[in-house]
Amino acid sequence: MSEDNKKKKKINYSSAWAEARKIIWNARWRLLAGSLLMLVSRLAGMVLPASTKYIGDEIFTKHRFELLKWIALAIGVSTLVQGVSGFALSQILGVAAQRAITEMRKNVQAHIERLPISYFDSTQSGQLISRIMNDAEGIRNLVGTGLGQLLGSVVTATISIGVLFYLNWKLTAATMVVLVIFGGALMYAFKVLRPVFRERNVITGDVTGRLTESLGGIRIVKAYTAEKREELSFARGAHRLFRNVAKTVTGVSAISSFSSVVIGAIAVVMIIIGGSAVQADTMTLGDFLMYISFTFLLAMPVIELTSIGTQITEALAGLDRIREIMSMTTEDDADTGKKALPEIEGTIDFESVHFEYDAGVPVLKGVSFHSEAGTTTALVGSSGSGKSTILSLVLNFIQPSSGMVKVDGHDLQSVKLRDYRRHLGVVLQDNFLFDGTILENIRFSNPEANLDKIKEVCSIANADEFIEKFPNGYDTVVGERGVKLSGGQRQRIAIARALLADPRILILDEATSSLDSESEAQIQEGLFRLRQGRTTFVIAHRLSTIRSADQILVVEAGEILERGSYEELITKDGRYKQLYDKQYRFEQNLFVNPGEDFTGKDPENLATTKL
Repeated sequence: MSEDNKKKKKINYSSAWAEARKIIWNARWRLLAGSLLMLVSRLAGMVLPASTKYIGDEIFTKHRFELLKWIALAIGVSTLVQGVSGFALSQILGVAAQRAITEMRKNVQAHIERLPISYFDSTQSGQLISRIMNDAEGIRNLVGTGLGQLLGSVVTATISIGVLFYLNWKLTAATMVVLVIFGGALMYAFKVLRPVFRERNVITGDVTGRLTESLGGIRIVKAYTAEKREELSFARGAHRLFRNVAKTVTGVSAISSFSSVVIGAIAVVMIIIGGSAVQADTMTLGDFLMYISFTFLLAMPVIELTSIGTQITEALAGLDRIREIMSMTTEDDADTGKKALPEIEGTIDFESVHFEYDAGVPVLKGVSFHSEAGTTTALVGSSGSGKSTILSLVLNFIQPSSGMVKVDGHDLQSVKLRDYRRHLGVVLQDNFLFDGTILENIRFSNPEANLDKIKEVCSIANADEFIEKFPNGYDTVVGERGVKLSGGQRQRIAIARALLADPRILILDEATSSLDSESEAQIQEGLFRLRQGRTTFVIAHRLSTIRSADQILVVEAGEILERGSYEELITKDGRYKQLYDKQYRFEQNLFVNPGEDFTGKDPENLATTKL
């Protein structure tokens, strides 16, 4: 779907109202209490306009001034009741709104976390943050002030219209004609504004997403002096948002101005017809004063409806976007009806596996191999050959376009994903660390692990060496994405985190790529011990480090060209031997001539240095 189509997509009101009804039902008792308080508040607010009849007819016309103090007392008491009930109403509905917002945010976040990896690959994180945080805010207008004001406005308008018809039905009929015209114009205006409000959420998500990327990659931005480009990129998004907001401000202002014109028109009709009625003695002065008061009391809900309509439109736009997310099938939903997988040995089989990220562009072409439980399988090949895709299939982040991936003879598509992933440990190329302490990051894979166990795995990963040198040791804060640590330190913490999971299947995607030769040599022995008894898949950038693998798969253009042990492949004089020789010669050149300029040299020599 194109970006323009996304922006122009209409709100699905039937689904949005279905979500709204659920929210309202969950808050029904607070809304009921709020409705009663609203009724009390609105009825109390009618004492003042109702008293104008008695002030005009009884006090000033009949000179019954002894009633003045009682009327003043009634107005004072009603005002106090209105103030107390209004405060209680804001507390009850305000708390209900915040609880509903919190629950919605929790539900959306939990749902998003369980969506397939493919969804995150195609969606900006900023857009998801916007849906979790911003879209849920609109609920406030359903179970908070918006719905409360709507109910109060309806009650006030209904009573006011009844009183006005009782006082002068001809004048009220003329007033209602003006109000019906206004109502039609209001409905049309909201119909025009609804897609604009929906587009605002989309724009906000886009701008937030780009801003999140820019701040997250601030080192790259600064390294390439791209601050101005990022500034312009954000400015374009901000101006898109500004133009959208300007449209809504203009529309809402036009509605408000039209409301004022309508009120003025009602006042003109009221003065002409009402004044003539008083002159003809068909209305008393008190009736006329009371009519004026209730007319303005009717006008207040009309003005409120302008604001309420805008608020509820925004709420429904947000709920529609949330509904889109919540209707997506999660990995847990997909697990329904699948077989449990409590324990595994760890045997992995690929049977004629094909895979495409984009239709018609094959990445894997009939890949088949067998990895016995407890053995190590190494994947080598040039960049883009399909090695990481094979690991993603083992992790079940993606599923084959055709063919099967099996664990202990069970098709991964037929077993519960959560059960399977409990047996996995991963060290990926992107060593993501959370903004917390080293201890928290290592313990992420096993929250119940004690400190002794954590120190043990850190020793194997050779991470204890630098951790214990920090003043705060394991309580050292690593910063966002581990920015306060070196690449090698982050990688060793990631390895320790994988060790702590005690997995049956271990994935090492260039697990030592950020280490220097000395550090890599120090942890190779630990990794070798770790691999014992575990099914391990390795992508290594140095071919010399995978000599101990039980089998090596040479992957090129989505196919397995060669397979076998290191000794078998090195004697075949095939593709593996070719890659190994080229890398060996390149490393020798770097050792002998470290300052040599390789610009213009055979690019394949350089490309094969990271396999």
